[in-house]
Amino acid sequence: MTQAKNGDTVRINYTGRLVDGTQFDSSGSEPLQFTLGEGQVIPGLETHVEGMEVGAKSTVTVPADAAYGPHRPEAVVTIDRTSVPDNINVDIGTRLQARTREGRPMQVTVVGVDDSSVKLDGNHPLAGKDLVFDVELVEIVQAA
Repeated sequence: MTQAKNGDTVRINYTGRLVDGTQFDSSGSEPLQFTLGEGQVIPGLETHVEGMEVGAKSTVTVPADAAYGPHRPEAVVTIDRTSVPDNINVDIGTRLQARTREGRPMQVTVVGVDDSSVKLDGNHPLAGKDLVFDVELVEIVQAA
């Protein structure tokens, strides 16, 4: 059988879980399509799919460094509450779009709030976590 290789466009069914079993994502009713080697999915998942044969099913644990990277404490900042417009929800867990000092947009999560400040985390919500994926290679759509 043909194995998926770098440059192939593939379709996979997957379920992503934390090590404790909590599901955080899945392909749902439609397989996820991506091209191997283009960085469209996390590196550890891409590496795992490379070499799989169509119809193969497997489970892989992707360490944080090959997923969303380590949790970076320097990406957590506290800003003055008055810096956030009154019409913006700042409940804990709310995802907001902020701008870097260079003006680039970035996603942040509200992780703390009080009357005078809002604590924002610029890390990906899955940063610092090892991830477990159940994977099935459904199809090689286009071979390189």
